[in-house]
Amino acid sequence: MYSGWVSISVGCNNTCTFCIVPSLRGKERDRRPGDILAEVQALVDDGAVEVTLLGQNVNTYGVEFGDRGAFAKLLRACGEIRGLERVRFTSPHPASFTDDVIEAMAETPNVMPQLHMPLQSGSDRVLKAMRRSYRSKKFLGILERVRERMPEAAVTTDIIVGFPGETEEDFQATLDVVEASRFASAFTFQYSPRPGTPAATMDEQVPKHIVQERFERLVALQDRICAEENRRLVGTRQELLVVADSGSKNSRTGRLSGRAPDNRLVHFSVPEGAPVPRPGDFVSVPITESAGFYAVADPADARQYAVRPSAAGDAWDRSQAESCGVGTTSVPGDKPGSVSLGMPGLRSEA
Repeated sequence: MYSGWVSISVGCNNTCTFCIVPSLRGKERDRRPGDILAEVQALVDDGAVEVTLLGQNVNTYGVEFGDRGAFAKLLRACGEIRGLERVRFTSPHPASFTDDVIEAMAETPNVMPQLHMPLQSGSDRVLKAMRRSYRSKKFLGILERVRERMPEAAVTTDIIVGFPGETEEDFQATLDVVEASRFASAFTFQYSPRPGTPAATMDEQVPKHIVQERFERLVALQDRICAEENRRLVGTRQELLVVADSGSKNSRTGRLSGRAPDNRLVHFSVPEGAPVPRPGDFVSVPITESAGFYAVADPADARQYAVRPSAAGDAWDRSQAESCGVGTTSVPGDKPGSVSLGMPGLRSEA
């Protein structure tokens, strides 16, 4: 009810040797900005307060209709939509990531300080074999410029371990880039051949036991960094978008869950006598502790806790009433939602 997804393009013009997307979906085809913004507006009208813009490579959006700056303009245009409180996007490509996007992110208040930037490998030799048209120095330079403009930005990534021909030296280069990048989280994958991709027939496929051992080392490193980065949140005050999925342990702890502006998961408690928020509402809370994959906010009393009701919370109540559920408040109106809304999946440790 509170978070929607909007495709801005389909297909991909890159030729990464491990990826089947170009074969399945063809060349990139861009939607017109007016159509995208109309869909975003429709989501907001139905109660969404957060929208994620989707594309295989959002940074090349606009090339098809001759405007290389179109994605930055689209972000700024989303900033003009009243009631749209949070804008995210996925995924950019390091080769085509430009400074005008960084400026648009920094200067548009509702574009969140979060960036998912796929690394895939920290080895320049492996990146070349993958046909990833950037190198580790360029990747790290992008992160440096992002953090110069948005010091609070959380960066996440994708990494493949065991690409054909990867040596121990190549893998160490990946570990070095991960250490330097300080990712808030990472999606890590063991390479597996996909029929129809060039990498599937490459020589020097890495033995499974070596891939597994490297994968475990990478996960251990990234888990340590995740925990360290989450500890930096302790003592800060965060405004959370309350989510419906409360986490596997929240029924025992009595906590609810929300997403910080940088999209990190926070489990929070409601002080005795304070109002309970609805999914889609916002709460402002102090971060009191952290764990490997989430943070915790346990306000000492109601003075440390504030709820900001939203149109998304109203829409949640309305949807519960329409489906014979029990809403938390009485909301007038009987118009059913006309736009299908989705919610990002959550990692629900608590």
